[in-house]
Amino acid sequence: PDLLPTCNGEITTMSFLQDVVDILLQYVVKSFDRSTKVIDFHYPNELLQEYNWELADQPQTLEEILLNCRTTLKYAIKTGHPRYFNQLSTGLDMVGLAADWLTSAANTNMFTYEIAPVFVLLEYVTLRKMREMVGWPGGCGDGIFSPGGAISNMYAMLIARFKMFPEVKEKGMAAIPRLVAFTSEHSHFSVKKGAAALGIGTDSVILIRCDERGKMIPSDLERRIVEAKQKGFVPFLVSATAGTTVYGAFDPLIAIADICKKYKIWMHVDGAWGGGLLMSRKHKWKLNGIERANSVTWNPHKMMGVPLQCSALLVREEGLMQSCNQMHASYLFQQDKHYDLSYDTGDKALQCGRHVDVFKLWLMWRAKGTTGFEAQIDKCLELAEYLYNKIKNREGYEMVFDGKPQHTNVCFWYLPPSLRSMEDGEERTSRLMKVAPVIKARMMEYGTTMVSYQPLGDKANFFRMVISNPAATHQDIDFLIDEIERLGQDL
Repeated sequence: PDLLPTCNGEITTMSFLQDVVDILLQYVVKSFDRSTKVIDFHYPNELLQEYNWELADQPQTLEEILLNCRTTLKYAIKTGHPRYFNQLSTGLDMVGLAADWLTSAANTNMFTYEIAPVFVLLEYVTLRKMREMVGWPGGCGDGIFSPGGAISNMYAMLIARFKMFPEVKEKGMAAIPRLVAFTSEHSHFSVKKGAAALGIGTDSVILIRCDERGKMIPSDLERRIVEAKQKGFVPFLVSATAGTTVYGAFDPLIAIADICKKYKIWMHVDGAWGGGLLMSRKHKWKLNGIERANSVTWNPHKMMGVPLQCSALLVREEGLMQSCNQMHASYLFQQDKHYDLSYDTGDKALQCGRHVDVFKLWLMWRAKGTTGFEAQIDKCLELAEYLYNKIKNREGYEMVFDGKPQHTNVCFWYLPPSLRSMEDGEERTSRLMKVAPVIKARMMEYGTTMVSYQPLGDKANFFRMVISNPAATHQDIDFLIDEIERLGQDL
């Protein structure tokens, strides 16, 4: 009640915000302190009972509000902690954080130049630079920042469908033939989710077989395209993955591009996880052929460490997004404004309200330069190789696939001593299935580190270690291995 805009609210407001900043700064320092826990784990019902989270009719004091801030951060997962390896997006970048604070203070919506002049121009500049890095001449094309890779992939499906059947926008799915899309069996679930949301249906997403390293097999793709056409379906999109979620595999983009060209199908590359490698001279060969794609998803909030969320969809053909999505709302996109209307980007988005996601990326890019991002990415890939070399011949470890990882995903089983001499069979598999979940639960209860696990196909639960936090070091990798052994010895 005493905060701005009440009269004489300046002093109270300044001291309140100063206190908030102090809480945040303490949290930032703690995030990088290895002696602190990654997580202070409580079961949901405990956390609900321990504090009063309910909303009341009467206001609370500012002291209580500050306490709420402290409590929330106390139980937050420290995703910037050097030993947090649980997700593809980790780390806490200081310039990115500053940019996020500025974005929140400006509190602008991204629909028009009229209300977001600088942010709209920065989006224009940054997306053009990203398209240049994809390899499209002069950075030509279009793009948008969207709320995450799943939405970026859905945009790609929407635009690919519109390109082939523009009448779908007015007439809907009933007016066009039965469409089918193709993606690998290791691709992200968002391709099916997009098909469901767009009324194409998940049955219309055909999963292509992968080799043992998780890369799409081009001959199987071609076979399934021919098969679909023979059944009278219309192939409209192939989504290739550059950096799969679990194995970190890169589909063979050149071979896929040849097939898409031959059958006149839209080629999308989901580089949500692997797109960042375009910043690295040493590693960008893994995305050779991406320049032939019609659209690309790239999430700087993953490998590049930009604070959540920051996901870009890039489209090679200019003007397509606009004609696909525009609705000409006259109260936002008046045609008689006094500036160049091409900067009113809101009508090419699916959203109306759109958060400013570009400023974090732009400011970090200014602060690091392309070479800074490159060094950060090269370091993470080097750490993954260090982990791989350390465990590939170590007793009690088994790699899920042979050969050194292409990305920072290192997939392995830890075998407790009790399993090491067992015959391969159902009994061993069912016991192995339980190992990773128990170790993970113990990790969370101790709060020392976090790494994810999952089954895949006929493979029992294995650890998927990913590294995207530039704060991680060789010592943190060593710590993780020791911790897995400490927590899993007795299983």
